[in-house]
Amino acid sequence: MQRKVEFYFDYKSNYLYDAAPMQKVKIPITLDPVRAAQRGLSYEGVVPFDTLTRLGEVVTAGDSEVQVNVHCKKDKQGNNVIAGNASTKVVLQCQRCNEDLGLDLELEFAYSPVGIGKSSEHLPEYYEIAEMDEDGEINLHRLIEDELMLAIPIIPAHEDSNCQYSEQPLSFGEIEAKDDKPNPFDILKQLKKDS
Repeated sequence: MQRKVEFYFDYKSNYLYDAAPMQKVKIPITLDPVRAAQRGLSYEGVVPFDTLTRLGEVVTAGDSEVQVNVHCKKDKQGNNVIAGNASTKVVLQCQRCNEDLGLDLELEFAYSPVGIGKSSEHLPEYYEIAEMDEDGEINLHRLIEDELMLAIPIIPAHEDSNCQYSEQPLSFGEIEAKDDKPNPFDILKQLKKDS
């Protein structure tokens, strides 16, 4: 079927443009925040979950990737800003019933990069500080991993209605009564009475 289309996406033709599904773009590991902010760069893509080793040690399981949007810009005060959001699904262990607990982690972040040893007193309070390395770059994956770890509850637990926790005390067998042994300090009590 032919249809006359003047413009479709960035392609001019007499036929409809047959677009393949978009590939998932990996977010870069490191980023020069000053250059990215000057250019107003934006990244929309994924961070492979297996590269987030510290997060992998905390959770039982997780999605294969973390969805991330990052926007680099200069704010009205001229500060370089890295802002965005991230989302993924993880499985933790409920601390009440020890069963699996599925958790959707969705977060937003806003960082302003600062050089090594530089003062950050001039930055507004709503920006977190991202310290640049000696090459003037920041590790974007580490920032995202830190934010995801901070989004995990300190004590992960199901809602009370969904938790399989029982108020009954747990019993794993019977404890045998110990033989009554004489207290070794009874001798000292007798000596004290005698004196």
